[in-house]
Amino acid sequence: MTDDAREPIYPGGIPGILSQVEGRRAALSFAEGEAFPPLDLDLAPLAAQRVAHPDSDPAEAPPFRSSYHRKRHDLRCEFEGESELAFLNALLIANLRKRGYPAHVPALFQRLWSECGTELTEMLSPRWLVSSLVTFGDHGATETQRALGLGLFTLTGAMKLYEFERLHSGTRPVEAFPIDGKLPDPLPLDMQGFSLRSGGLDLALIGRLWQESERDAVIGPPAQRLLTMLVHDPGTVFRRLQDMRQSRATQTEVPLAAAPVPARAGGPRWGVATVAEGDTQKLCHFIAHHLDLGAQEVHVGLPAARGSDLPVAFRDDPRVRLTPIDADPNGTTETRRARFATDILQSADVELDWLATLAQHERLLAERPVADALAGQAGTTASVRLRPAEALSTEAPGPVRHFKLSHAGAGQPRGVIEDIYPTFGLHLDGGLLGGPHGRIFARTGLPRDVAFGPHALRRGGDRIAPSARLDGVTVGRLIATDWDSLCALAADGSEKAEGGADQMALSPRAFLGLVRDSEGEAGLRAFFAEVCHDSPDLRARLAARGMLLAHDLDPEAVIARVFGPVDA
Repeated sequence: MTDDAREPIYPGGIPGILSQVEGRRAALSFAEGEAFPPLDLDLAPLAAQRVAHPDSDPAEAPPFRSSYHRKRHDLRCEFEGESELAFLNALLIANLRKRGYPAHVPALFQRLWSECGTELTEMLSPRWLVSSLVTFGDHGATETQRALGLGLFTLTGAMKLYEFERLHSGTRPVEAFPIDGKLPDPLPLDMQGFSLRSGGLDLALIGRLWQESERDAVIGPPAQRLLTMLVHDPGTVFRRLQDMRQSRATQTEVPLAAAPVPARAGGPRWGVATVAEGDTQKLCHFIAHHLDLGAQEVHVGLPAARGSDLPVAFRDDPRVRLTPIDADPNGTTETRRARFATDILQSADVELDWLATLAQHERLLAERPVADALAGQAGTTASVRLRPAEALSTEAPGPVRHFKLSHAGAGQPRGVIEDIYPTFGLHLDGGLLGGPHGRIFARTGLPRDVAFGPHALRRGGDRIAPSARLDGVTVGRLIATDWDSLCALAADGSEKAEGGADQMALSPRAFLGLVRDSEGEAGLRAFFAEVCHDSPDLRARLAARGMLLAHDLDPEAVIARVFGPVDA
């Protein structure tokens, strides 16, 4: 469903939002004889002067002559007993939020903070410190002041909204949610889920703002005071994320030993499971490829809305197990696949020793027989890890020849990603469009409360650490195998990225959309050349760091080899 087909959250959509925003920005009115404090106002004595209650001064007391008079009265009530300097700052902010104001007001705001910033930073409450800083977003004198002001407006505004909503959850702000209560629902805008183990978005948000604050002597000190308050406040998402990280560190990555399994004559039986997605020809290749590798069973979950349009030769092969599954509209393909594989894993009739769950675009790449690799595992091993790799792209559709590993998959430090991909590496976790996490093979016969997760087994709220990596077997992804498929990813990602979401939180697909929308085809071509294209230059950069794999994948050839001539 496109964005245009959905009902907007706010009546009238974006035009309606802008209309309401503008309706709140009507300029304050001034009565005859009223005037804003002048630009050359003597600021020095204001710090020591205290605000008196306005009703004690006939010039400030009601009846109100104008909206400016009413605003002054409200603010003087709020700041009673505090410094006149703080009151003047609030009065400036109240005017600068409007569509119109006396011409000298922005300059007076700048002068106030340039000359009295130290005093204001120390005396203002967090609320008025935030209001002051975000005012720099529209009225800063430098690019840094405007950028930092807008950044702090976005951060603190979003915090106010979600912290207010969270108060309705029944959980106090200082209490983190339990880590085993996470729902499988996707995040908006196609954002990747945040990783408690390796995610750094929270650090990047705070750290980037702090770095910007160091570039300006006026906005820097108050911004740093606010950020310091933020990282010491026990009732924010940042504190809760740290608590959840601690819980994850102490409660997850638990070992699980399988009941000792005697060796099977002829080697272990293994299979793979997936859920059908879209292209039937690609599903045929998935099935044929893994049968060609020696899989005894290939399980395919068919969503209820999709019948089996596989050729007869596939449907009639006893090694191909087709199972109708419910199409959960609220779940993701990843969660449906995990549930489907878990049902197989826990089945009393399972005839396999090992099972892997893969996406339809993934293929096992084996440097030796998969059964031999699995036979080398100890009889008590519950699961083994498969490192990920991604196919390098060709200009036109054709057989795949080469794959690239993540830095971790090749035992390299994180810094090599920027060496290999100097322009775009910062935006790719592990240098891969699909991220750095691989898959697992799980042994059958485990306790019935053990289930497949996307990249590991889970037991209750615990993630079960794979015993080791399976040597000689990699999971290869066919994500952007040619120029047209990369363009299709970017077109889809363009829709996901609309709304200006922070690039550090976007999925690689949404980031591709931003590249296309901001740089056009030239930007996408640059991304293709640096990150994806199976060129001698990229292969050399990868090979020099042990991150290049050579595997030929020819879909038509493997289908013919396994099934012979195929009729529909």
